[in-house]
Order: sequence, then structure tokens, then C-alpha cells
Amino acid sequence: MRNDVAYHWPNLMNSQAVREQILKIISTLSLVLTMFMASWRADLASGQTLNFPKVSQKPTPNRPNVLFIYTDDQARWSIGAYGRADTRTPNLDKLAREGAMFQNSFTTTPVCSPSRAGLMTGLYSTQVHIADWLNPATEPLAGLAPSHLIWPELLKANGYATSLAGKWHLGLEPQFHPSRSGFDQFYGFRGGGTVPQNPILEEDGEQAKKSGFVANLITDKTLEFVKKHQHETWLAAVHFREPHAPYVPADPVDVAAVADLKIEPPDVSGLPKARVEKLRRDYLAAVHGVDRNVGRLLQLLDQLHLTENTLVIFTSDHGYMIGEHGLHHKGNASWIVEGRKGLRPNMFDDAIRVPLIVRQPGRVPAGTKPGQVVSQLDLFPSILSWVGLGMPENLKIEGRDASLSFAGKSIPEWDETLFGQYDLKHSGTANMRMIRTRKWKLVKHLEAGSENELYDLANDPDEKVNLWGQKQAKEIQSEMNQRLIDKMKQLKDPLTEQISAKI
Repeated sequence: MRNDVAYHWPNLMNSQAVREQILKIISTLSLVLTMFMASWRADLASGQTLNFPKVSQKPTPNRPNVLFIYTDDQARWSIGAYGRADTRTPNLDKLAREGAMFQNSFTTTPVCSPSRAGLMTGLYSTQVHIADWLNPATEPLAGLAPSHLIWPELLKANGYATSLAGKWHLGLEPQFHPSRSGFDQFYGFRGGGTVPQNPILEEDGEQAKKSGFVANLITDKTLEFVKKHQHETWLAAVHFREPHAPYVPADPVDVAAVADLKIEPPDVSGLPKARVEKLRRDYLAAVHGVDRNVGRLLQLLDQLHLTENTLVIFTSDHGYMIGEHGLHHKGNASWIVEGRKGLRPNMFDDAIRVPLIVRQPGRVPAGTKPGQVVSQLDLFPSILSWVGLGMPENLKIEGRDASLSFAGKSIPEWDETLFGQYDLKHSGTANMRMIRTRKWKLVKHLEAGSENELYDLANDPDEKVNLWGQKQAKEIQSEMNQRLIDKMKQLKDPLTEQISAKI
């Protein structure tokens, strides 16, 4: 009888116990390799000596935990602290009172995946080659290239325990998995969306149907993570699916919380009032679900005495419209006013302006309202600076360090010009580039049948009057057009020549 391993290997592999042990070994090796690669990529970017991740330390005010809360499709107008009476967000309002509530925070692309890629990498959509939301039906193999370093990797490489709960939407393939980009733990969904209740979620690499509402489930998982790592330094990223459509079903407690609100639809001619009121109330129920769960997270920080040692950031991937400008949704909005149908690709402020609230008692002055223009690209260097790491010297990104504004300080020579890109590919075609200053905003379109847009934001903040082609705006139109072209040239934007030709 032969006893060599080669002869008996097929029979050994038929043993369930042996297969499980082999899989465990492979899983362990994969984890070690992932940790090694995160450290290697971070060190390579910074030009430092190659090291494995350091052991996590206890948090301090100057090396705080990071609770990063990211919502989906949440308009700034949905938060009471930003001045609306027809919403109910007590926990977010409290967060704003205790921290800094930014007045001019924007995304650079008004749809999901490119905005999320920009947040993670500090780069524009054309630089990461994600122009529109990643559609699994038409581009199942697409995602954020692993060659792009993201800020959670740098936190992990410097000793932070890391968790992502909720939405990813930066690629379905294994090479795009959050665990390959700096997250020790992932609980959620890799695609663009899931149902609000009883969803299929991934946990420990396996997908299964879960009982309950998504917002509650991902918060439960984050609470477990924080409790487990309460004596270490951690990053807990909570990416809510809410208030993305479908807004309902929502937890009954959230439906009840907004049932008595007097909804105030936008003042737009031809708006179907009853429909808009119903949509906004359902949307605000989903928003309340976010708010309620934010309250649960903040309460745990208090209970564990981690509040002063935790940087909390709340923001959304882009803005949203339910009636504003006669539209529904975001940069790929459709007409909702009576008598009009089809898409209305846009970069209105309602689609690109996002809430941004930052809190860390003792370091972030309570009740401040920074007015400087920031984009989500700026969060990458700002977070790293705030926790005391700083940017790797050899890593080039477009985001800028705005952390001084967290502390209520002004930043000398801060350029408040905002540049934006959006190339719509799904359900239609559009190619838009935007340049925005405090006073003026220019949006250039390349899609057939469209016209460029120029708005005087100082006198027309709601962007109701398009001044493109008007005699009185000829000079500023030429100036803004040149500024846009110059920025596109600087970024090597592939549409530079086409935009230049469309005067």
C-alpha cells in the first residue's frame, strides 16, 4: 500500500475537515498578504522604509478614533440644522451644535460611484476612470483600480483597526473588495443598492438574507466593532444606503416621526404637489432612520467615554432634489413637473452641495459654521492631518488639507474655485464640466440638444436665470470659460479639446 502524499492527495481532499483546514490556511495567508500590501503601498507612496502595520494604540485627542458616517443621496435641505423646519433630525442637529457645520461643502460629481471614488482617493472622476455610477448590468468587471491608494489604507497601515458597514459601490470583483483597500471588516453590500428591509448582506465573505432594516443592521454591526476595539484606535466607516430610493418601507418608528410634518414643496410652477409631498415625506422617514441610528452611535461613544477621543464626520455622497428645479433625483435627474418628460442632466447646487458636519469636543469649536468652499476630495488629506499622520510625500492627489477649518481657523490663500465633472452613461448620454466661484457658475454641456449654463450666484443663488449667451454676461462668460479650459488642461481632462471648441 502506497503511503506517499501524492498518491493519497485526492482522498485527503475529499475529507471535509481537511478542506476546511486548507481554506483556513489560505484565508490566513490572504489576510497577511493584504496587511503587507496595505503597508507596502503606504510606505511606497511616502518613500518610507517598508514595515508591517504597527500595533494599534489607545486613542488620544491628537490621535483620535474616526467615526465616518456617509449617507446616500442625502440633500443638505433634509437636515434641520441647515435651516429647514419641514424635517426631523434631532441627533444630526445636536451634532451640528456640538461641532462644525460646513456651509459650502460640495462633491465634484453628482452621482454615486465617482463621488465615492473621489472621497476615497482625493482624485477627480476622469483620474480614476469612473465617470458614472457602476452599473452591474453593463460593466460588471469595472471598479476602483487597486493601484489607487485610499485613506483608510493609510489609517490601517498606521495601527488603526478598520471597519466598513454598509454600501461600497466601487467594484464587485474580488480585487475591488473593501478588504483589499484597508478594511479589516466588511459588513454590507458591494453594489449600488439593496432593499430597505430584509436585505441580502455580506458578512465574513458570505452573503445571506438578514432580518430587519438596513440602517439598523449596519449600525448594530458598527456598535459591536466599537465595543470590541474600545481600547484601541479605530476607524468605523458607516455607509448608510438611506435615504436612497426606494425610501420605504422604513422602520415604523421613523415613519411615525415624520407623519405630522407640514411638508413645504419647492416653489416651482407645474409641480405635482400631492406627489411631491408624498415623496418628500417618505424620503424624510428614511432620513430619520439615519438620524436615529447616528444617535445610537453617538450614545455609545458617550457610554464608553470615547467622545473626546473620536473625530466624527457626517456627510453624503452628493445632493438630491425632490421638486427643486422641477426635477427628481441628482445629476441624472428626470423631470417631475407636469408637461415635461425625460432626463435633465445637471450640476445644480442642489445636486452637488452636501452636508458636512465635523465634531470632536475639545478640538472642534462647538457651533461653528465654516464658510469656505471645500470638496469631498479635501477629506483625504484633512483626516490624515487631523489624526497626526499627514500625507505621504510622494502621493499626488487633488484634495487639499482643510483641517484648520475643523478647528475654526481660516486657511490663508485658500482657493474657493470648485471644478466638477460628470459623464452620464446610463439611461442617456451627457458630458458636463463645471467651474464655480463664490459669485459665478459655468456648466458646459456636450450632449446633443443642450445649452451651456451660466448663473450669477450672488444675485441668483437658486440658479433660476441662465445668463449664457446674454449680452450683459459676455465678459464674465469668456472669463469663466477660459478658467474652465485652463483647469481641464491642468488635469489632462480628455474632453478639453471638445469643450474648448464649444464656445
